[in-house]
Amino acid sequence: MPTVGESTSLAERKRRAGQRLVIGIAGKTVTSEVRELVRELQPAGFILFSRNVGDPVQVRDLNRALAELLPSDRPPILSVDQEGGRVQRIRAPATVWPSMRTVGRARSFTYRVAEAQGKELRAMGFNLNFAPVADVDSNPDNPVIGDRSFGTSPLDVGVHVSTYIMGLQGTGMMACAKHFPGHGDTDVDSHLALPVVDRSLESLQQTELPPFRAAVQAGVASIMTAHVVFPAIEKSWPSTLTPEIQKGILRDQIGFKRLLFTDDLEMKAVHERYALQDQVRRTYLGTVDLMLVCHTPSLQLDFFAELVKQQEQSREIEALAVQSHGRLSEARRIYLESALPAPGLDVVGSSEHLELADEVEAAARRTLA
Repeated sequence: MPTVGESTSLAERKRRAGQRLVIGIAGKTVTSEVRELVRELQPAGFILFSRNVGDPVQVRDLNRALAELLPSDRPPILSVDQEGGRVQRIRAPATVWPSMRTVGRARSFTYRVAEAQGKELRAMGFNLNFAPVADVDSNPDNPVIGDRSFGTSPLDVGVHVSTYIMGLQGTGMMACAKHFPGHGDTDVDSHLALPVVDRSLESLQQTELPPFRAAVQAGVASIMTAHVVFPAIEKSWPSTLTPEIQKGILRDQIGFKRLLFTDDLEMKAVHERYALQDQVRRTYLGTVDLMLVCHTPSLQLDFFAELVKQQEQSREIEALAVQSHGRLSEARRIYLESALPAPGLDVVGSSEHLELADEVEAAARRTLA
């Protein structure tokens, strides 16, 4: 296939390719290996996991050190999964939050919990939390969602999702509703295998999509895809790699215009199941903006090279890359370049927040009594 031509330089294509990657690193400090990797990739940002986390001072300092590796005119996304319950990478002495199922049962605490989470995360240098889970817990055999969901009713989940987004984003954090178009009816963990949700399109519209519609209406800054096959729409490819779902439903039908992330592309649902070239091409075509590659430097470099190559080979892909870069630039303008001052570290694990977590647990127990 012929190259696009001279209208765009290789340097610009490389810059756009790097700006489609959010990467994980090993360890709790910036090593020479990390510096070299970031110098090559110039990624859009970073995601921290438990392996990267010590005390709040160390986390703040690591986020600062990562940000300093990149140009000041392209402030990085500094992200984490801090949902509450079993998925929260930062624990004591930070506040350990109840699960969102517990928050949902407590009913009236969602905004305050999200606001408190946002304050603690901003104090530690983060600007994006991969929360809330907008999946409806519609399958009791689901091994991966369960109590991460606010509940079993699409309407109730949508109300809590909207409220959470407003609470979190009111602190200057970006929220991320996940996992579109819904991971709640799976009985397989996509970290380990490829789940299939054999629902009709009508059922999907009634059960899975309402919380995501609510998230978009609430102004959510970003959404994450699901590594789940929906045969009613596409029999062979998971949602992450299905343009008919990401562009066709999320962008065109629901009207979402902001940042769209993949779930981690090193999860076994997609990693080594689909050719890397197909993963890149289909995320471009699906208008996915940011690819999470959370563990392996060599794979991060492979994705980068393929992201550059496909821009060189296709005018359509290059145009889509330019559009994604525009959405990222707009998010930076809204959330990063004019961010509110970050709170001090004294807010992390504060007595006020610890008491709030206890109140939520108590209120949830009363609803079950």
